[in-house]
Amino acid sequence: MAERSLRRGWALAGLLVLVAGCATTPPGPSPEAVRQDIVRRIPVHVPDRIGWATDIELALRTQGIAPTPENLCAVLAVTEQESGYQADPAVANLPAISRRELERRAEALHVPKFALNAALRLASTDGRSYGERLDRVRTERELSEIYEDLTGRVPLGRQLLDGRNPVQTGGPMQVSIPFAEAHADGYPYAVETSLRREVFTRRGGMYFGIAHLLGYPTPYTRKVYRFADYNAGWYASRNAAFQQAVAVASGRRLALDGDLLTPGAPLGKPGETERAVRTLSAELGLDERAIRRQLAQGDRLDFNDTVLFRRVFELAEGRGGQPLPRAVIPGIRLESPKITRALDTAWFATRVNERYQRCMAK
Repeated sequence: MAERSLRRGWALAGLLVLVAGCATTPPGPSPEAVRQDIVRRIPVHVPDRIGWATDIELALRTQGIAPTPENLCAVLAVTEQESGYQADPAVANLPAISRRELERRAEALHVPKFALNAALRLASTDGRSYGERLDRVRTERELSEIYEDLTGRVPLGRQLLDGRNPVQTGGPMQVSIPFAEAHADGYPYAVETSLRREVFTRRGGMYFGIAHLLGYPTPYTRKVYRFADYNAGWYASRNAAFQQAVAVASGRRLALDGDLLTPGAPLGKPGETERAVRTLSAELGLDERAIRRQLAQGDRLDFNDTVLFRRVFELAEGRGGQPLPRAVIPGIRLESPKITRALDTAWFATRVNERYQRCMAK
């Protein structure tokens, strides 16, 4: 009798433990398990896979981003596409590209070519002339350092570069340097010189690249739209879909570029998308100021919850007679001195998505 009561007691205790376990959120994988999963997914030919995994895992953990297979593969796919797993990737023909850019700027400012050449013959901080350094430059980090030196020491350099380093992306994920400078809170490493230089390191490039890729909530059900946003800007795919709906509802042709407002445009001189939306003002029940105010939410997730977003899609789907997508890859041509072919955001997003799918299959 006592034995049966004891067994019943142990059974009840076990049931309570089981129920308690089901009621709590199971812990996520350990940092070591995440690192091992990342190493397994990185191509075997990549040097120092453990180092890459360490930097990626810490960036995800510091930013509170779940190390799911989808997120890991998204990060790895962008890294492979942008740099082939190189912290400071070499750029083909960078010396010629750099000289052409300086010559273009000099011509635009009516600076004679002989004056530019004279400035480049001056000795830089490492003893070589600026021209010699430009002739041997291989990476954006090296070019950025030349520009910083040139603007800091040569008056013509400040004039040509307008006090602003033209190298605006860098590192293994080719992340925007202004983005990194605007999202430095919580950066887990000591900044030795500047955030700009941190971007050109593996740890800094991965941290800020991951923030740009995964550090914001989206309404997307497919990662390809997040990849398009990485290239075109946060919520560009959602905004391009909205522009498509505006075009259908208003009967106007619009560029599906994800830019809902023209930066700095006064209320009396709206951009094309805003002008098209205003033609629907009566049907939307919104005046010009309300339209401007709600379009300004286009850089946030809650733009989806605005009257403007909801009513535009209702009008467009009523006129088109069919549902419209809530995400469209923006039609943006990629512009950069480094790009020698006609490429666009769709090309970038598709290439990254192919790498993502291969990673997920592992």
